[in-house]
Amino acid sequence: MTKRTALPKGDDRYRDILENIAEGYFEVDLDGNFTFLNPSMAKILGYNQKDLVGVNYKAYLSEENTGNILQAFKKAYRAGGSAVLHDGRHVRTDGSVVEIETSVALLVDGQGQPRGFRGIVRDITERKKLERQLIQMQKMEAIGTLAGGIAHDFNNLLMGIQGFASLMRRDLEPDHPHYKKLLQIEEQVRSGAELTQQLLGFAREGQYEVKLVDLIEVLKRTAAMFGRTKKEITIHRNTDKALWNVEADQGQIEQVLLGIYLNAWQAMPGGGTLTLEACNVTLEEGESLPFDALPGPYVRVSIRDTGIGMDEKTLERVFEPFFTTKEMGHGAGLGLASAYGIIKSHSGFISVASKVGEGTTFDLYLPASGKKAAPVTAPPEASVQGRETILLIDDEEVIIDVSREILEALGYRVWTVRTGQEAIALYKSRKNDIDLVILDMIMPGMSGGDTFDRLKAIHPGVKVILSTGYSLTGQAREIMARGCRGFIQKPYKIETLSQKVREVLKTPEPH
Repeated sequence: MTKRTALPKGDDRYRDILENIAEGYFEVDLDGNFTFLNPSMAKILGYNQKDLVGVNYKAYLSEENTGNILQAFKKAYRAGGSAVLHDGRHVRTDGSVVEIETSVALLVDGQGQPRGFRGIVRDITERKKLERQLIQMQKMEAIGTLAGGIAHDFNNLLMGIQGFASLMRRDLEPDHPHYKKLLQIEEQVRSGAELTQQLLGFAREGQYEVKLVDLIEVLKRTAAMFGRTKKEITIHRNTDKALWNVEADQGQIEQVLLGIYLNAWQAMPGGGTLTLEACNVTLEEGESLPFDALPGPYVRVSIRDTGIGMDEKTLERVFEPFFTTKEMGHGAGLGLASAYGIIKSHSGFISVASKVGEGTTFDLYLPASGKKAAPVTAPPEASVQGRETILLIDDEEVIIDVSREILEALGYRVWTVRTGQEAIALYKSRKNDIDLVILDMIMPGMSGGDTFDRLKAIHPGVKVILSTGYSLTGQAREIMARGCRGFIQKPYKIETLSQKVREVLKTPEPH
């Protein structure tokens, strides 16, 4: 076997090109022995260039790749020179995987007789990664739209159950035999509402109240909360002292963190270590980012466990809704899907790295803000009475019935309509008698947004609370930006509604 390290005579002028191109170039004889290859080809295969020349390609490729390349050579030979394209995966000696695209053609001598094959090999690992991210993102978008619609309708159903149970409980003394049962019903409604919040989070409909958030305090609080119940887990925290703030819904970020902590605990059945880190990072243009991520300043929160880890197939599906490795009845598989949607709705992204037996690391990236966070105060829980007149607009009969009863129980006079057209007609004739409007966002015919614009045209100072089974994002946020005074998400408690009504009624008229 003769080693050849030079191109055929007459082809020297192309050496500089082949030596410096990013693509791998190779030539083999009819037996498959390398007669020439450039440095990029050696790099793709993971070997030194000098160790490959004169050696058969089968010695360095997997059985599957060997078979595919052999078929490509045979097709090129039968076609008499036409190239054949082949995609494959190559595992280097260090265990790293490179995805390749290979184009081969027949090589002939001066008399036109076959003497071997030549080929171009491209490293398409990054391109394949971006393609998978795009496919995954499109799949998540489609399922997210469905999940958001389900959550909206489910919240409307819960609103009826919540409202009537609360009204019944108000009429009973605490020692009544049905009082505790009604409390249990309300507790089940609360659990159902949490499930819809997860669905809305996955559907990227989950930013309820965005404020400046200090992630150092959030990590401290969630770690303390989790550590009190999972004492077999050792928790370490390490954060930049001058960590940037982020603009986020604090409750949802805490939900994401606690969900990942819980997954980590389940992956460490015999105990282990949970390491929480947060640092400032600036992602530059051209870095390997998820498909639609933008460069710029981020806060990266890393959550690393010493658990059992995940294999490659599990990693590929880890953010899919309803995908779970737990036994039936031990989780709905919404936790990480919800986390994905929530972080995405904050213009951030999540990455995950894991190996079986070596633990898992989740990295959460949230866009940084240069503003300073204000202290958060908890809203009061007591219900507040009133005597004003309220116009309630909703196309769902059960929402009309229960909300009217709640408002009347709080002392208000209530007028109800089921369409935007009816609301406009009534408001035109009685606007001086109506102190507040509670407006459903999703209605057939005239939408909540269009209805609000028409109300505002009649009376620029109209006080409106937007009510919806969705959350404060997208369409709802646009309506709020046009001057809507308040927002409330279904299902709401009597106390929450009473506080929101008083808050909006107290807002001064615009000058």
